Amino acid sequence: MNAKLSRREIVLGGAALMALAAAPAVHAADKKKLRFSAVFSDQDIRAKMAAMFGEAIAGDFDFEPYYGGTLFKQGTELVALQRGNLEMGNIAPQDISNQIPAWSIVTSGYLFRDAAHLRATFAGDVGAELKQMASEQLGVHILGPTYFGVRQVGLKPKKKINTPADMAGIKLRMPGGDAWQFLGAALGANPTPMAYAEVYTGLQSGAIDGQDNPLPNVQNMKFYEVMSQIVLTSHLVGFDLLTVSNKVWEEMSDTQRASFQAAADAAIEWSTAEHEKREVELVDFMKQQGLDLYTPDVAAFRSHVQKVYLESELAKSWPAGMIDRINAV
Repeated sequence: MNAKLSRREIVLGGAALMALAAAPAVHAADKKKLRFSAVFSDQDIRAKMAAMFGEAIAGDFDFEPYYGGTLFKQGTELVALQRGNLEMGNIAPQDISNQIPAWSIVTSGYLFRDAAHLRATFAGDVGAELKQMASEQLGVHILGPTYFGVRQVGLKPKKKINTPADMAGIKLRMPGGDAWQFLGAALGANPTPMAYAEVYTGLQSGAIDGQDNPLPNVQNMKFYEVMSQIVLTSHLVGFDLLTVSNKVWEEMSDTQRASFQAAADAAIEWSTAEHEKREVELVDFMKQQGLDLYTPDVAAFRSHVQKVYLESELAKSWPAGMIDRINAV
């Protein structure tokens, strides 16, 4: 055998090796990049949910998550999706209601009973109607609700809270947007818009007296370090919506859509169970941090909040009979 290779053989061999080396890169380049924006931190349970989802769709898509509002600030993700500047987002229902008033029904206080009620509602006829509105009017496809806990009122002042009347004068941080501000007012407080990332320093400086978040969020953001108490009002089942742009969704094959939805369902189900488990554990944790946790007159809060909503302009935009259908789920 001739040990010497001709120049032509060397060139051909080198080209073959380069082609082999480039093959994985070409395959990776064929994958659709999905930038995902969320306001929650990378320590949040939902960040693990997103990672699980990303792993499940890795065969077809390159999932690229951004947490803590680093890619798009809270409240701007939906517009970014609509403009084609973002492929996926964890979108607040309040942001959707800013563009579709009928959606304010699912942002109202004391509507959903728990995570199971939320999940069943979105899996049924009501959920199908809401998703269709979002698709037709906003150009986004909703994969499902991402539960993150029941919202409670956390305060820096030690003032005892039993009814909505006791909330008078309390500067309660709420996200920006009419739906959020309305909820804060319905609780009896003075709602104060503030970005999520600024809440800790806002409590620390006294710019706000309190905030409303589920216990897992309070722990993740260490709000407990600058609060004295948590009032277990349980006024809102907190959830966002795992959302993908219609453009991305419509480009998928039927098989891809099915696997994409299945991946979302599995990740959301895991995340929901983890949040429910964590909420129970965190009651003791918060007490160990020196916070006073107690349950106010929840019936008084529920009655007051529901009355405020039903008498408001918001309720006029709610689809006829939908509130009863949700209650019946």
